[in-house]
Amino acid sequence: MISSARHAREKRLPPLFPLKSCHPISPSHAFGFPISSSSQRTIPSSFLIVSSAADMGSLSDLHYPPARRDYSVVDDYHGVLVSDPYRWLENPYSEETKAFVEAQVAFTDSILAECGERERLREQITKLFDYPRYEPPFKLGGRYFYFHNSGLQAQSVLYVQSDLDSEAEVLFDPNALSEDGTVALTTFSISWDGKYLACGLSVSGSDWVTIKVMRIADRMTVPDTISWVKFSSISWTPDGKGFFYARYPAPKEGSDVDAGTETDINLNHHLCYHFLGTDQSEDVLCWKDPENPTYMFDTFITEDGKYITLVISKDYDTVNKLYYCDLSALSGGLEVLKARKDMLPFVKLVDNFEARYKLVANNDTEFTFLTNKESPRYKLVRVDLNKPEIWSDVLPEDQSVVLKSAYAVNGNQLLVCYLSDVKYILQLRDLKTGQLLHNLPIDIGTVTGISGKRKDAEIFIGFTSFLTPGIIYQCNLSAEAPEMKVFREDSVPGFNRDDFHVKQKLSLLAKESSEDNLPPSLSVYQVFVSSKDGTKIPMFIVSRKDIILDGSHPTVLYGYGGFNLTVTPTFLVWRIVLVRNLGFIFCEANIRGGGEYGEEWHKSGSLSKKQNCFDDFIAASEFLISTGYTHSGRLCIEGGSNGGLLIAACINQRPDLFGCAIVHAGCMDMLRFHKFTIGHAGTSDYGCSDKKDEFQWLFKRRWVVDDDRHRRRWAVDNDRSHIAFYEIQVNASLARVDKLLRSIRRM
Repeated sequence: MISSARHAREKRLPPLFPLKSCHPISPSHAFGFPISSSSQRTIPSSFLIVSSAADMGSLSDLHYPPARRDYSVVDDYHGVLVSDPYRWLENPYSEETKAFVEAQVAFTDSILAECGERERLREQITKLFDYPRYEPPFKLGGRYFYFHNSGLQAQSVLYVQSDLDSEAEVLFDPNALSEDGTVALTTFSISWDGKYLACGLSVSGSDWVTIKVMRIADRMTVPDTISWVKFSSISWTPDGKGFFYARYPAPKEGSDVDAGTETDINLNHHLCYHFLGTDQSEDVLCWKDPENPTYMFDTFITEDGKYITLVISKDYDTVNKLYYCDLSALSGGLEVLKARKDMLPFVKLVDNFEARYKLVANNDTEFTFLTNKESPRYKLVRVDLNKPEIWSDVLPEDQSVVLKSAYAVNGNQLLVCYLSDVKYILQLRDLKTGQLLHNLPIDIGTVTGISGKRKDAEIFIGFTSFLTPGIIYQCNLSAEAPEMKVFREDSVPGFNRDDFHVKQKLSLLAKESSEDNLPPSLSVYQVFVSSKDGTKIPMFIVSRKDIILDGSHPTVLYGYGGFNLTVTPTFLVWRIVLVRNLGFIFCEANIRGGGEYGEEWHKSGSLSKKQNCFDDFIAASEFLISTGYTHSGRLCIEGGSNGGLLIAACINQRPDLFGCAIVHAGCMDMLRFHKFTIGHAGTSDYGCSDKKDEFQWLFKRRWVVDDDRHRRRWAVDNDRSHIAFYEIQVNASLARVDKLLRSIRRM
């Protein structure tokens, strides 16, 4: 809590930005000027909104576009009547919805036109992002492939080279597919012989993917086109005749609908096989489950090319069923299935949703899996397909760390990634016994990718951190003592990581902290904050080395906390600029609901315990204020997707605690989210309003605009991977109380 003396001091300090009013903004203009889709994923609206809005002058006389309230729409949830006056905004095709959105855009343009700093900001941001970036190379068909961005390209480009010393050639450039760079290569797969590239393309951030196929030798695109693909990998069979993929039926609006704008619920995922050179209508239906329309399917073909595994998920929970099929045992191959119109004869190895199973490797019928079965921090297990009732531990669960991933490399070795207090640990182990062979030293940060197959002694490891733009390490595993050698390193002009310091771990509890025991000489460090129930929440803090803890610093606090996803240190240029040039502090709170400490950490922030996520984030905010990093008027909180729900809940519950809130593509409607697109998969973490007991907690978490509590206006934006009308409805509800909320409280 904030002491009375500190609270009095905070009121004398200026707010985060000197606005007299803060209005909702058009989603497409959240940054003050149009930017590319790739930039939208990396530049936060908090930076540009704060910087560009500061010179706009008084906005108190502006009137935000109103929206019609339809009081006739009332839902009965288990005897509780809930009004939904903006239900009409759920229809993205209606003229009334289009008119309201256009009015938002016009309103935003009129405000931003008064900002004299827009062009200067555009120039500065462009310079900051103009540095080359690389991803780890991978080897297929005797050649190396890698992604590279020259700096300002909206999408990274896929290159190919015969060896690591030869000149690389452009293989596929997504930027050539659209003028604005909004067509992205979201998934891809190269055939085993290296002759074909299957490209999964999406437009404007949509989850819908269209698969095209390129002949690598002459860079020609073949006629094959696969539509309505979503949440799918692309798995070529070793013979190169075709590939497996998963799709949904086309939306009810028809084939001409702009994919990504429709809101139909996604049901009846099914697995198909496409023969190269044929029409999609001839594809083989390999698996479906009409009795369970919400199930989703994905496949993986073992490195020996013999087996295909089918992973079945019912939602976003970390559990799955696992089936397999021996492709070599198919008499006549997949062509026979096509003629007979039969599905693949999968064998059910795991036929329940009790745990997660991810394939690591196989020796013929002996399979090794990563699992959380009776091991919330994960372990490696092994089973022989001929004796499916016998499972044995290869690498038991370690209670001190979380086993995040494992890769079979260099014949019979395992490269394993552990997470310890949100910091990665890399080890080389024996595949057969799990015995430790070598520790591979790595800095505090994030392993972004590992490239290497079981037959490869050479692997590549991608790494980043708050202060490391990107490093690719090359490691020769056949050496007696494998070393992590720098293969490539990204370099940002004007930035030198040696100017900063990192302290690995600082055990600091909010209830015990004071200004005297904080380390102002450090620029990146980790603290542990006590949440409402006493749980210790890790949080990284990035700041200047010479900051004085007087509560004066503008601060951005980011959080996610959901679906077992882990938030780890990554490099973003805007953070460095905010911290080094503008005196900001950037913080990242690893709240419950994520995967930072395994399944128990995840489950303690899910369903009926979701409030723990909000309590953790609020505790982190209070810590930053009580220890003198910032004050409420200068604290900006930010989150996207599930993190958008987090931010919305926090500003609902504690609007007094924050000066600014940024929501990216937030899931805002807790009562109806499961009725649209893939929203039903989120019920694993959120619950479902169709169930009476779950409705009770969801009703408390829904977005509410309370005239008495909300003395500020919140800026919102969105992308096409989430339902746009969530944010539009929030804007509409905020507009209703526009006259009461024009003047922001000065701190």
